[in-house]
Amino acid sequence: MEAQTMSKTGCQVLNRDVIKYIAMFTMLFNHIAHVLLTRGTPLYLVFEGIGYFTAPVMCFFLVEGYQYTRSKVKYGGRLFFFAVLSQLPYHLAFHYGNLNMFFTLFCCFLILVVLERVDSYLLQIALCFLLILVTAISDWALVAPILTLLLAKNWGEKGRMWASYVGIAVVFAMLNLQSNMMQNRMNGQEVILTVRAVCDTLCSGIVVLTAGAAVLVFYNGERAKKGKNFSKWFFYFFYPVHLFVLYLIRLGLHNVN
Repeated sequence: MEAQTMSKTGCQVLNRDVIKYIAMFTMLFNHIAHVLLTRGTPLYLVFEGIGYFTAPVMCFFLVEGYQYTRSKVKYGGRLFFFAVLSQLPYHLAFHYGNLNMFFTLFCCFLILVVLERVDSYLLQIALCFLLILVTAISDWALVAPILTLLLAKNWGEKGRMWASYVGIAVVFAMLNLQSNMMQNRMNGQEVILTVRAVCDTLCSGIVVLTAGAAVLVFYNGERAKKGKNFSKWFFYFFYPVHLFVLYLIRLGLHNVN
């Protein structure tokens, strides 16, 4: 995978840090929904849907960062360290048995390593397939590593990168539809909730495409001129810290009630 530069247009008005801050903000909305709101309510669905913006953006910047980082060993080490650091806050906040998003991003990073370091095409396929399967036990399972793989393969070809986002949007929307319909059947309300399930499905796909537009249309390829070091570490620490804070808020609300 070689570094390539995409042509610039007049629409590219957002730098990397601004897009990442937006991604952190949308992720916060999603996690507020899952930790503090009642599942299935209109506000829950809106907040959850907004958060679908984050992972597709982070996959893009992971691929970009892999090409330009000064030390890929340190880059991978940071991802693994924060995957470990984030697991307890993730479990406390969600009570899920799976692994957190940093673990998924670390697997995505390993996919990039395989594409760069493994010469055998068949071995590449086998290792990438294995890493994709491993994410089945983590957040944004399968979808994030597949998107990372597609972006890495098509880097610099904007049309193909758009196709990657469109394909992932369709897959993610179909997975959401299936999940919604299964939940509807479990609640015995399939006819009543089908319209809502379809709307949620369409919105999930649209948000993923919005993430694609953010990085393929509006991203100018630059970092913020001030606060680079602060932003770098903020993006790492925000994930475990905000999860722990949400857990404490939920705990406090539970004790009040």
